[in-house]
Amino acid sequence: MDLFGGTISNLERSLDYASARNRTISNNIANVDTPNYKSQDVVFKHVLTDAMSNQIQAKRTDPRHIPFSGETGTNYQVVANNNTTYNHNGNNVDIDREMTELAKNQIYYNGLIDRINGKFGSLQTVLRGGN
Repeated sequence: MDLFGGTISNLERSLDYASARNRTISNNIANVDTPNYKSQDVVFKHVLTDAMSNQIQAKRTDPRHIPFSGETGTNYQVVANNNTTYNHNGNNVDIDREMTELAKNQIYYNGLIDRINGKFGSLQTVLRGGN
């Protein structure tokens, strides 16, 4: 029996995504002056949206396929942006964009943490008998 109907699992996967995105953005910022470095991004939101709207069971025929409910693994991937070059040295990291994305990701992460705290707060209230 799933105590929260999958909510905690979904929040946990979302936190994994936010952490991976934070690492990727930080890596981009750290390599802002590295010649020929191409910025990277984490792709996940479409996977979560599809998973939430899709109620059918699917079978994985290849280990490279995205895992479905009950299976372990990450539901995101890091992709490089090889299509652009902003600097004369072949680097395409836009520091202003990266700092904006870092701030947005931090807000997203904090929202997830607040939601998880709310779920556990509700459980504590129930365990205390409504007090």
